[in-house]
Amino acid sequence: MTISLTCFKAYDIRGELGSEITDDIAYRIGRAYSEFLNPRVVILGGDIRLTSESLKLSLSKGLRHGGCNVVDIGMVGTEMVYFATSFLNADGGIEVTASHNPINFNGMKLVKRNSRPISSDTGLIEIKMLAEKNKFPSIDEALHGTYSQLDIMDSYINHILSYVNLDSIAPMRLVLNSGNGCAGPVIDALEKQFQQRNIPLVFDKINNKPDGSFPNGIPNPILIENRESTISMVKEVKADLGIAWDGDFDRCFLVDETGRFIEGYYIVGLLAESFLTKHKGAKIIHDPRLTWNTLEIVEQNGGTAIQSKTGHAFIKEKMRQEDAIYGGEMSAHHYFKDFFFCDSGMIPWLLIIELMSKTKKSLSSLVDKMITNYPSPGEINFRVKDQIDSMNRVLEYFQASAVSIDYTDGISMEFIDWRFNIRGSNTEPLLRLNIESKANPLLLDRNLKKITDLITPNSE
Repeated sequence: MTISLTCFKAYDIRGELGSEITDDIAYRIGRAYSEFLNPRVVILGGDIRLTSESLKLSLSKGLRHGGCNVVDIGMVGTEMVYFATSFLNADGGIEVTASHNPINFNGMKLVKRNSRPISSDTGLIEIKMLAEKNKFPSIDEALHGTYSQLDIMDSYINHILSYVNLDSIAPMRLVLNSGNGCAGPVIDALEKQFQQRNIPLVFDKINNKPDGSFPNGIPNPILIENRESTISMVKEVKADLGIAWDGDFDRCFLVDETGRFIEGYYIVGLLAESFLTKHKGAKIIHDPRLTWNTLEIVEQNGGTAIQSKTGHAFIKEKMRQEDAIYGGEMSAHHYFKDFFFCDSGMIPWLLIIELMSKTKKSLSSLVDKMITNYPSPGEINFRVKDQIDSMNRVLEYFQASAVSIDYTDGISMEFIDWRFNIRGSNTEPLLRLNIESKANPLLLDRNLKKITDLITPNSE
């Protein structure tokens, strides 16, 4: 009997433990992955969650019963699976992770050769159908794949350090908050490298020890309540920069020397400028949610800005199509051509401290003008009964006065001095609103209130 697997989402696999995600389901996913791709070698990694090791081993068993050789790289962040898949020329890779989801969840992120993402458009639906049917060829022990373990930390560290000129790094004090997730061991390895090379960085590490029980809460710095420990430590030690990561550290969030949380939108602008300084005329990929600051910076620095639909699978595909040097989303996902067109949560802050060193400027002075020119409150979420009805309500009210309307991802509407994007979440009954203005916070607040009033009648 075919059983529906609700853990399969648009871009990855995730669900509640015991019901949507179990060891048996992990085994079936391994068999399905192996049957669909027929890979020879697959890289496996897992985050720090208490169930990740068991799920990873069940996944490994399914892969090996399908004839695949498994290379287990241990407790690692998602980007280390991306790295190892391409670095070792493997046929695919899977990270067992639930990122920033609640403690009773887990999941998987899947890639194929060259670290290309497997999403609903590129095989995830087919893998789901095979796992649901659960009708695989009989197990032949003579054809079992092998299992081996490999530590790729040194190779990974050397690769991410290649993005910066270490000799240019100025003396700096950094607060690093791993949130008890996977980032801690990487921070320790980087600190050791910096010390050996006499790089003048002082690390103040908090919540650095990996702990799947998450004694300090789920690491998700995009939530305002989860930022305080980083902010307070930056102020306490008078650090030059604060950095915090989510559980599988594919996103990093920055706090300036004043203790101000810097929205990912402005970091996209900084990194775009940094890459265009080194690579004249390069292409930069951005998402539709917040755009004006990025467009201005790319134009001023002689690059080409190209818009993509929101989401890692879309961004990565667009980057490959355009051979873009860098791609950034305001949600703190940053993508790099030389990182196999994948996202990394470690490369961005290394590039930022290099930029601060070279310009002799603080992070606040680097972003102040951007924030003044294009203020934005960050993403605002509304829980609604009907996404389409809410979006149509907003569209009908503003369309007559809009200078342009774009439907690349939800609805983006531009006016003379302000713009917004509103889109439905792929995974929750939420509307996500992003709004910005041209140096006019009062106009921003007024229109934010109006949009909120339009959505509220349809809110849960």
